[in-house]
Amino acid sequence: MDNLDRRLLNMIQENFPLTEEPYAELGRRLGLTEKEVLERLAKLKEEGIIRRIGAVFDLRRLGYTSTLCAMQVPEERLAEVAAVVNSFPGVTHNYLREDAYNMWFTLIGPCRRQLEKVMASIEARTGLPVLELPAEKSYKIRVNFNLEEGSP
Repeated sequence: MDNLDRRLLNMIQENFPLTEEPYAELGRRLGLTEKEVLERLAKLKEEGIIRRIGAVFDLRRLGYTSTLCAMQVPEERLAEVAAVVNSFPGVTHNYLREDAYNMWFTLIGPCRRQLEKVMASIEARTGLPVLELPAEKSYKIRVNFNLEEGSP
């Protein structure tokens, strides 16, 4: 990854152009062609540096709700339970942690009732309880990585 890649990654995080030809615009800003921008992004995706490029929505303004969940999963059942949890489209993140509650995931849905339904389904399919930890207040929900030369 060179400095142009870092500059490109910074731009797509914060200043992705909302134009008819956004990749051409990114190229113009960087002194590259649209094709060169697309090739660089494809390479970064192939290398696993980029997972996806997409919009970030304010789920509450769209009428959705979310919650954080935790489960105590026996080590020998981790893959099985993770597959069950991940099978629900409202699960956005799922992590293994070193703790008694070793599986943590976030769940998003159109209403509180839907979240309860999904948690009950997970419990029914795994035989394990789901601990719900709903947020009372959001303090920070975004991250921006400064990838310019010299940054960690």
